[in-house]
Amino acid sequence: MIETQDGAELCFPQLFNTSCRKLTPPPFEVMLIHTLLYFISLLTVALNLLVIISVSHFRQLHTPTNILLLSLAVSDFLVGLVLMPGEILRKRSCWFLGDFMCFLNNYLSGIIPVSSIGDMVLISVDRYVAICDPLHYTTRITVNRVKLCVCLCWLYSVSYSLLFVMDDLTQPGRFNSCYGECAFVGHYVVGVIDVVLSFIVPITVIIALYLRVFAVAVSQARAMRSHITAVTLQLSVTPKAKKSELKAARTLGVLIVVFIMCFCPFYSFLLTGDSLVSASSVSYVLFVFYCNSCLNPVIYALFYPWFRKAVKLIVTLQILQPGSCETNML
Repeated sequence: MIETQDGAELCFPQLFNTSCRKLTPPPFEVMLIHTLLYFISLLTVALNLLVIISVSHFRQLHTPTNILLLSLAVSDFLVGLVLMPGEILRKRSCWFLGDFMCFLNNYLSGIIPVSSIGDMVLISVDRYVAICDPLHYTTRITVNRVKLCVCLCWLYSVSYSLLFVMDDLTQPGRFNSCYGECAFVGHYVVGVIDVVLSFIVPITVIIALYLRVFAVAVSQARAMRSHITAVTLQLSVTPKAKKSELKAARTLGVLIVVFIMCFCPFYSFLLTGDSLVSASSVSYVLFVFYCNSCLNPVIYALFYPWFRKAVKLIVTLQILQPGSCETNML
């Protein structure tokens, strides 16, 4: 429900009895909050677009791990382009886009986070095989297999999320208390099942895999420091290659830790029993949830030299030159 003082301006003046009332916070507060939120949204779009262009354009970056990062960047790009503006519009002003667009916004709010979580699981599996079974990595983890897994991940997200908005699809706007609102109400039991399937189980898998990766990485680091040549020859992996894989594991480990920190508050909120997703108290928690999409490219910039080099080539428009896709990025 939208709570306002009497005499507030209506969203739809012609529907006096059924129209929602506009929120009327202080103008300076509105301007400040809107400016900040839209800046974060624009920054999220721009940074993730750089990741998408980088991995898509430069052929040397077409590796299994980077394909997974590309899928994650697409999810993050959609968060900044669709979900953040939609949330700002829904919480800070009247919803003028109609019931179907409200349904679509709620539907995408399910698809995109679920696909991001799926990408994180796939990234963890990729690092697990790379560190724990390096001899078979190139045969087990191929670009085509990773592309197939990414497609299945998105297909699962689309199908899974549809189950939660089916009622809203058959009766658009059924949860709205007045015209000018975009609300979604979920059953508590269904919400708990969703938290278990889309967060607790995936996070458990991710943590279990990375604990194993961490244990193996520590042992390999000790082996490299000790210059155990016999082990190096037996595994047919050079110390330099090992160091590269360990660095990638650490970088993606940071990515996953930040991911968990941003996602936990939102799913913890869902478990408290308040299933009214349109409640104003969810907005700030939800934006922390979405801000993970802005932080991911920043992590790439801090830890991946190839991303910094790619950004420089993109910003200076050198990618428009013939043959630029063959540039050495590593």
